[in-house]
Amino acid sequence: MKIKLLIVLTFFLSLNGNAQQKDSISSIKYELSFKNFIIPATLISGGLLLKNYPINKNLQGDFIAVLGTDFDTKTDNYLQYEAVLQIYGGRYLGFKAKNDFLHQTINIVISNAIMGGIVQSLKHTFKEVRPDGSDQFSFPSGHTATAFTNASLLFYEYKDVNIWYASSGFLFATTTGFLRIANNKHYTSDVLAGAGIGIGVGLAVSFWSPFKSVTFGKNKTHAFIYPKIGTNYGMGLLIKN
Repeated sequence: MKIKLLIVLTFFLSLNGNAQQKDSISSIKYELSFKNFIIPATLISGGLLLKNYPINKNLQGDFIAVLGTDFDTKTDNYLQYEAVLQIYGGRYLGFKAKNDFLHQTINIVISNAIMGGIVQSLKHTFKEVRPDGSDQFSFPSGHTATAFTNASLLFYEYKDVNIWYASSGFLFATTTGFLRIANNKHYTSDVLAGAGIGIGVGLAVSFWSPFKSVTFGKNKTHAFIYPKIGTNYGMGLLIKN
């Protein structure tokens, strides 16, 4: 289990986001290093550490004591996708998105597929029993990971034009995580790890922007992925028109 976890963490810590533009060669260069992944790595590590301590179950007991054993809502099943609506809807509110509809869709599909693969792999690795005992796939929270993945895509899609709109997805994502705990489906540790995975994957895909060269026009953009070696290790993406 520890080896698989280290592989996941290494994936996150091997990347970082810094964008540079080189007008002399008419290209755009995006670089990712570990610095931008400190927050998601911290959340994942925090979730891992917390899951093995009594305080994790104590927090769950406190939530249930405050909300009551009869608390039940399906809102979190839909709220996890709220940021997707904002990604598509931002342009209709007058905000200029970084990507067109096609590449927004590609980023959403790719990031959620990667996130889903990571989450399912960890669920089957740890086999953590849920607080309500319904199954053994509690860690990490898939709903929370989905919500934060889409919230991260929303943030990097609109952060340069309206930071408040771009950041609003994290509020709904946090609410999703809270409701997963309130519904007694996840521990706090599950939600923290899910949030970290979601932010990390959303950030990586936003800067990577897979299939950027896909276009229906005559002018095509070509993308090249390269290893980044030097002060900061990681991966880079060179886009040429």
